Amino acid sequence: MNTDNKQIRPGSRTGRVTIPASKSRAHRLLITAALSDTPTTLECRGFSNDILATVNCLNGLGCNISVENDSLIHIVPLRRDDPVFSGPAVLPCRDSGSTLRFLLPLAGVLGASGYFKMEGRLPERPLAPYDSELTGHGMSLKPEAGNRLYFEGSLKPGKYILPGDVSSQYISGLLMSLPALDGDSELKITGNIESSDYIRMTEDALRLAGIDFSYDDRTYRIPGNQHYKMPERLSVEGDWSGAAFFLCLGALSPEGILVSGVTPDSLQGDKAVTDILKQFGADIRYTQEGIFVKYAPLHGITVDASGIPDLVPVISVVAAAAKGTTHITGAGRLRLKESDRLKTTSELLASLGAVVTEGREDLVIEGCDFPANRLRGGSTDPFNDHRIAMSAAVAAAVCENPVTVSSPECVRKSFAGFWEIFDAL
Repeated sequence: MNTDNKQIRPGSRTGRVTIPASKSRAHRLLITAALSDTPTTLECRGFSNDILATVNCLNGLGCNISVENDSLIHIVPLRRDDPVFSGPAVLPCRDSGSTLRFLLPLAGVLGASGYFKMEGRLPERPLAPYDSELTGHGMSLKPEAGNRLYFEGSLKPGKYILPGDVSSQYISGLLMSLPALDGDSELKITGNIESSDYIRMTEDALRLAGIDFSYDDRTYRIPGNQHYKMPERLSVEGDWSGAAFFLCLGALSPEGILVSGVTPDSLQGDKAVTDILKQFGADIRYTQEGIFVKYAPLHGITVDASGIPDLVPVISVVAAAAKGTTHITGAGRLRLKESDRLKTTSELLASLGAVVTEGREDLVIEGCDFPANRLRGGSTDPFNDHRIAMSAAVAAAVCENPVTVSSPECVRKSFAGFWEIFDAL
């Protein structure tokens, strides 16, 4: 693959794809396994850069994690009772917001000092009011030159308050770490709770580890001094966020695409992509082999993206192919992703000939009525955003001319084998 650009021939695709492991699920299982009393092996089909960032940071905190054959992760847990650090912990979280937000409180549980090494847009992405809750309970955080975030101090149990509409990762980070503290804690959630499915995924990982907690009146009550007891071996389910690109590609294919490797009853919020595609009018069938999706006449819809922000770029591509107008609302948080994803989604569509209007928190897309009409095609810059690059590949299905994507390697953040799978169709 050319690391400078990727030219994608126009036209629909057909075939079968198997989706790699969910990075959202893998993050959570890695962390709860790192806190467990006994070793755990994760069966993990494919390692994205974000998963490897969490592995490397956990090793920096004292774990002994090794990977085998791009399919297994062996985890020897942290020494919680007597952590040993030979010096400042160096935690290369790259541009993974999940890694940084999940592991900040864990560093406080261990009483470690050191710094996270950040890349890309991550140093610009907000931590408030998460950082004030952590520093108000014993930690010290300080941004340093070279895109580093210094941390030290021991996290204390107590009463925590976080908003529900800024980042569910703040809530998940505390939920995974507070049970390990030496006293009881409470975590109160204020305001609207967005991306609640990701919080449910965290709750499920904690239950799997035998952790006790309760939730009532928007407050988690979490006993301290708990022991995490993960199973000896676990399999990480397939990634619905990655599957969404091929499911949407199938909706633009008269022959269709079969997607296997994902679980229909998953807690992952992005499984909503199938319902959204049905609303557009796509032909979707669940079979024993997987989910088969093919083109049927598509029409514009209204989508509330507040709980599924990662789906916005690729469902915008389907909207650009549909007949009529699609309105995507509740998407303001996209401005704080790996790119200003509302802007870059809008620019992607416009660069290929679509008609799109970008609002402060929404997108309005006028579809071209594929296959009667097609987008022009052309060149696009994903701004190092993996989801924009993969959405550009899907858009080629409805273009008259090739689509050229710069910095195509950015897809490795979440889907290392994307281009190999795409090119095999």
